[in-house]
Amino acid sequence: MKSFAYLGPEGTFTEAALQRVPEGRGATKLAAGSVITALNHVRSGEVDAAVVPIENSVEGGVSATLDEIAAGNELHIVREVLVPISFMLVGRPGGPQELDQLTSVSTHTHAWAQVRTWAEANIPQAAFVQASSTAAGARGLLDDSTAYDAAVCAPHLARGLDLPILAEGIEDTVGAVTRFVVVAQPGTLPERTGSDKTSLVVPLPEDHPGALVQIMNQFSTRGINLSRIESRPTGEYLGKYFFSIDLEGHLGEERVGAALAALYRMFPGVRFIGSYPRAEPIPYSIPAYTTDDAYQRGRAWVQNILDR
Repeated sequence: MKSFAYLGPEGTFTEAALQRVPEGRGATKLAAGSVITALNHVRSGEVDAAVVPIENSVEGGVSATLDEIAAGNELHIVREVLVPISFMLVGRPGGPQELDQLTSVSTHTHAWAQVRTWAEANIPQAAFVQASSTAAGARGLLDDSTAYDAAVCAPHLARGLDLPILAEGIEDTVGAVTRFVVVAQPGTLPERTGSDKTSLVVPLPEDHPGALVQIMNQFSTRGINLSRIESRPTGEYLGKYFFSIDLEGHLGEERVGAALAALYRMFPGVRFIGSYPRAEPIPYSIPAYTTDDAYQRGRAWVQNILDR
């Protein structure tokens, strides 16, 4: 991959995630104003891949990414990256320097959600102003026409912009991590590593009792562990949802392929989002009866009976 789009501008946690992608070092980078724009750059062929946030250990799934990958032209996740998250409160050069003097603070909604408790205790009088990214909020402080007087952003950006630091380590949960994914057009799947993850979307053509149980049974009977499952509205009407799922395993494994084939028979709208290495290469436990060898022995036994 030679070119990447990412949720910009420069200085976002997403750009920090891109720096952790081996192919991203030295590649052409295109900052996008939103997740949707970044992914559309991939769909149009303007870039080879995009790096976007998909999940936070505190706030859960990033809805913009989950929804955009679930719709439109098919895209595949080919890699994931984990980035530790810490925040600083920075002020406008020449502006208020005392916390009790602040009237408004800007940042991305996910960042604000991760500092809400600190903000309520330390700057309860300050109104929240939504920004397209943490970096956009911080950079706005350099513009004299900006109305807010402080921002929440990453430490490396605060220092890079030489903004007055009003408070450090303001995150409510120490050790929080955001998961980012590298998204590309469909192609050859990454090789199996023994520590992989598969992502998919399962829409429900109709809501009926036991629909979720039908989905879950396909995984439990094959010894497949789910690392994430979320319901998301399709936007068609109230009560119409799809399930966004991450599971342990690679499509090339017999058990995973069998589970997805079964889901496709029941829910033909199922969308494969990718099989890729886990960011932390921790081997997962597979029941002996669900290994590739076990599946192959089972098929051989049935075929032997049919061949008699």
